[in-house]
Amino acid sequence: MVISDENNPNIMKPTTNQEGLEETGVRKFGQEIRQPRRALRVINQNLVGPQAYPCVVNKRGLSERDDFCEKNLANPAHRPITRRLASQISSSREQKPPCPEEERRKLKQIIPSKNVEEQEMIPGFDHPIPMALEETDEYDPMEEVEMEDVIAEDHIMDIDSCDAKNPLAVVEYVDEIYDYYRKMESYSCVSPNYMAQQMDINERMRAILIDWLIEVHDKFDLMKETLFLTVNLIDRFLSEKAVVRKKLQLVGLVAMLLACKYEEVSVPIVEDLVLISDKAYTRNEVLDMEKLMLNTLQFNMSYPTPYVFIKRFLKAAQSNKKVEMLSFFLMEVALIEYEMLKFPPSLLAAAAIYTAQCSINGFGQWNRTCECHSLYSEDQLLECSRLMVSFHLKSGTGKLTGVYRKYCTSKFGYTAKCEPAQFLLETKP
Repeated sequence: MVISDENNPNIMKPTTNQEGLEETGVRKFGQEIRQPRRALRVINQNLVGPQAYPCVVNKRGLSERDDFCEKNLANPAHRPITRRLASQISSSREQKPPCPEEERRKLKQIIPSKNVEEQEMIPGFDHPIPMALEETDEYDPMEEVEMEDVIAEDHIMDIDSCDAKNPLAVVEYVDEIYDYYRKMESYSCVSPNYMAQQMDINERMRAILIDWLIEVHDKFDLMKETLFLTVNLIDRFLSEKAVVRKKLQLVGLVAMLLACKYEEVSVPIVEDLVLISDKAYTRNEVLDMEKLMLNTLQFNMSYPTPYVFIKRFLKAAQSNKKVEMLSFFLMEVALIEYEMLKFPPSLLAAAAIYTAQCSINGFGQWNRTCECHSLYSEDQLLECSRLMVSFHLKSGTGKLTGVYRKYCTSKFGYTAKCEPAQFLLETKP
């Protein structure tokens, strides 16, 4: 507070300068750094233009920014953010800071204006243009769709993630287990010409035996693993021992008995097998053949069959129940045919699934996941698949119709009546 007193000469009177500020002999605290207030029109003279981009930090005017660029362009740290990012992406192409006229021209090319009102809504040209607006390439939505298709095709699905908490699935060791199966499947295969050493039986008799065993297997309601192991034991035994015609049925019965002991929980008794053979053999004959077969095969019954591979490949194919049923139908039809012995079990399983997909969908469908887990490409499956299609076409005709009649029931969803994939036969090998 300043007290004015005319009678007191020590007290100075306040005076007023030209700008309306009081001047006294004693300055107020902070008054030496106080600047005169600017008029509101001076502050807002550069804000009449359109609103700037909210994402842009640099808010200098054109003249200030040009001076700033000329002084600090040599130092990369002082370049605008958008320019630094562009230089990192395209290090080989140096870009000069565009002048304001070039920025206006680029922005007009990128954002076509329809009328004057829309042009007024475009952000101001006196600010740096974001990188997103500097891209002059036209956006093509088909490129994104095609890229998604390529990624989907190349993607290999983790088929074991759903069983991570299932201890019976042994997810930690499943890959090693199937690697072992692949090493051992060559030992389970027999020579495709082993019938040449048999003097009293032929390929036709083998087909009749297996067709009959498929009906027996269905009548006893045994597991699918049992059937595939039974056929494997028969072929391995016949490739080692010469058998007379009247003992061939006994070999089949004993092979099924051993497979039941290995796979089933409830095993048929010997008397049931004697009865189903119309008492053609005695109990002692069955037991003697059992000992002979085990000694010939050296008790090796753990070789992989097509069943262990087809379960894994069905999981990789993400197949439904219909594809699964048709795959097993084609597999059992292939068991009867002697010429299918030239294919390893894993290839038979993969070809059955591929053929089933072709029959149901009407086109070939073998993605990267199936190829990764089966280790077979689509071209490698075509020969076996074409044979399966031909067997499917004639499965309901002739005398060997056991598999066809089995899969024409409601229990198996009338799978045998599915239309074969004949287009595979029309394609060139």
